[in-house]
Parts: sequence; structure tokens; C-alpha cells
Amino acid sequence: MRNRFGRPGEVGRPEGVEVAKTRTRGLRATYSRVVPGASGRVLVVDDNKVIRQLIKVNLELEGFEVVTANDGAECLDVVHRVCPDAITLDVVMPRLDGFGAAAQLRADPRTRHVPVAIVSACTQLEVEAGIAAGVDAFVAKPFEPAELVRVVRRLVERKGAPAGRAGRAGRGA
Repeated sequence: MRNRFGRPGEVGRPEGVEVAKTRTRGLRATYSRVVPGASGRVLVVDDNKVIRQLIKVNLELEGFEVVTANDGAECLDVVHRVCPDAITLDVVMPRLDGFGAAAQLRADPRTRHVPVAIVSACTQLEVEAGIAAGVDAFVAKPFEPAELVRVVRRLVERKGAPAGRAGRAGRGA
């Protein structure tokens, strides 16, 4: 069976959208730290406290400042106060899911330029719904921490580049 992007059984990768396929081999001992002169501010949104903390710690270890939210509705409440350089969203959350949050972020002129990554199982349907909502990248759960950091770093760097902002606006987001 071929997927929408022409490859049998694979998640499609339309131009400009990154899909990371990783698997965690086991939890590593990690230590949280606050880094002066952080690499960027990331808003991590997940209703699962353990996953939220795992993402937070791994990003902090790489020099990111991390702010967390429990679901999509809380994300929309705090996003204007924290002004993140990138946002990670789970898909299945109470009150407002990741796709709904992404769509509302894209509809708001103040947040439409902020890169968004879905961190979820990343099924074909999730990828298609994410693309429709304007998501920039996907990281499959369970994820390899280094892959998560790589994707977030690329999103933060892209936001900081003038071409990245123009590219997002040019895609009709």
C-alpha cells in the first residue's frame, strides 16, 4: 500500500517538513540545570508529566531555557507571556489537542512565525493533520533525546534567520 507521498508504508516527508523517526533505548540519568545565555526558549506542551519533564531536562542540558504547559489551552494562555523560539506539542491532550493548538498558533499574527514540532507517535494520519495545521517538524515517541534536541535546535535556528521567517509566511501559515 502506498501512502499519500508515494512510498510504501513510510511516513511522507513533504518539502520543508522534518520527520524524525527515533526510538529510546532506555532512560539515561540526567540532571537539570539553568544555563545563562540560553540557546533559545522552548515551550514544551504535553499532558503527561513524565514526558514533559523528560523533554524539559534534555533540552535544558543542551542549553535551552524551557517553559512547560499541560495542554493546548494552557499553551495558548502562556505563549504571549513567554515568547518562545520554538514549541513542542503532544497530539492527544485534554481541553485542546496539539493540532488545534498548532492551528490557533498559526492563525495568530503574533505566533504564526514560531516553529512548532509535534512530539507524538507520528502516524501517517498525524503527519497529514500536522501538515494541515502548519506544523514544522515531527519527532516520533518514544524518541531518542539527541534527535529531539537536533530537531528543536534546527527550529530555533530557523526562527532566528530572516529567511526562516519569510519561509513560514510564504507557506501561507
